[in-house]
Amino acid sequence: MTTHQDNFFARGPSPLARVTFFSLAAIAVMIADHRFQALDLVRFGVTTVLNPIETVLQWPGKVAHDVRVYFTDQTTLIAENKALNETILSLAAEGQRARLITSEQNQAAALQASYARFGREGVIAEIIRDARNPFSRKIIINRGLTQGIKPGAAVIDGTGVVGQVTTVGATTAEVTLVTEKDQSVPVMVVRNNLRAVAAGSGREGGVEMPFIPVAADIQVGDRLVTSGIDGTYPAGLAVATVTVVDKNPAFSFARIVALPTAAPDHYRFVKVLLSANPTNVAEAYPQVDISSGDKAAEKSSGRREAKLDARRALRERGR
Repeated sequence: MTTHQDNFFARGPSPLARVTFFSLAAIAVMIADHRFQALDLVRFGVTTVLNPIETVLQWPGKVAHDVRVYFTDQTTLIAENKALNETILSLAAEGQRARLITSEQNQAAALQASYARFGREGVIAEIIRDARNPFSRKIIINRGLTQGIKPGAAVIDGTGVVGQVTTVGATTAEVTLVTEKDQSVPVMVVRNNLRAVAAGSGREGGVEMPFIPVAADIQVGDRLVTSGIDGTYPAGLAVATVTVVDKNPAFSFARIVALPTAAPDHYRFVKVLLSANPTNVAEAYPQVDISSGDKAAEKSSGRREAKLDARRALRERGR
């Protein structure tokens, strides 16, 4: 009797078989997503659905923050206002110097085709939060496909390169920072134009320059800028400053560590570059008057037609 009851309730596969089956299914789904991006559409849909919910859930925190700001001590506000006025005066002088440098660069750019390597169009975006993965160096911005953001676009802030757009949703995008492990940026040393590659070191918040020979001319304090040879990052953007140079003769390559120039943890806004290779001639050469060339071509064409008419008239007279 007992054996019959045990058989009656023991239906279906055993718990061990169920655990094994669902574990294998989960591993298969992870492999398919990693190798073939099979869940990109699902991820896109989930991001689109959850974004309004996240916005609603953030409202209480925003209201509390606004209330705290409203009741801030007036003495603190006066001190901040004084500091801001000093900063404005300092930036005014720097702005005049920057306009002068920009004017000189535009004049030099009209004499060479290198100005066409990248465009300056971009979209200003706000950093809304860090990525959910605590082991990655990524941020989320409040701009997506509806604003023209595309995967692979370069992201900068007021001081240098922040990273690169890797995942795009309808109204948000994920940006992988230059400090993320295996994230690489072609760079150039400003002092001697030495070209290399800067790779992120992970959570340490720095970048490294692998495969640099021990005999290479690189020093602590050297500034690194983008070389522009990859077609993603425009040339001349600040990337990092060299902080460690370890040249051990026992190894073929030196250990070079640099501190990134950009600091997304200290800023709220970034700029996403929409185009790195403009094809519009007027954008590439803003100082060149193309209309004058068109007028010259029209005059040349009119002269050719006048000569042909004269030759036809001579032939008819000869007949």
